[in-house]
Amino acid sequence: MRYPLDSAPDSSGKRVDDSEFLEMTQQDPAQAKILRQSLEHLASGLGGDALKEMAQEVLSGRMGLREAANVSAYAEQAAEQATPLAEKWASMSDRERDALAAEGERRLAEERQKLDDERRAESENRSGAKGRHDGRGWSLY
Repeated sequence: MRYPLDSAPDSSGKRVDDSEFLEMTQQDPAQAKILRQSLEHLASGLGGDALKEMAQEVLSGRMGLREAANVSAYAEQAAEQATPLAEKWASMSDRERDALAAEGERRLAEERQKLDDERRAESENRSGAKGRHDGRGWSLY
């Protein structure tokens, strides 16, 4: 199940506020959404037990992402998981790196478009509902 940008329930039903994600992504809602999705993947156990716990703590709002980065057990597993990725990056040609960067930009553009479409639909729904119930055009005579 996908959650809106501003919510992700933990086992107790709490939802994390995305203001920290927005701060870390220079107020870019699309980047914040991708950051949340990455944390959700880690919370599923993708990066090992320590990163699973860290992501669950952050997504539940019990711990901030900056705070989590300072926990040695989390930082150690993150570094361990990043090592093969760093080695792969180092072995790539400039062309391969450019292609990977372009794919990231494409994904970011897609997320921005989705968010724009969602906002537009919400705006149309609000204005449509308001127009139907504003009382204009009614007459008792």
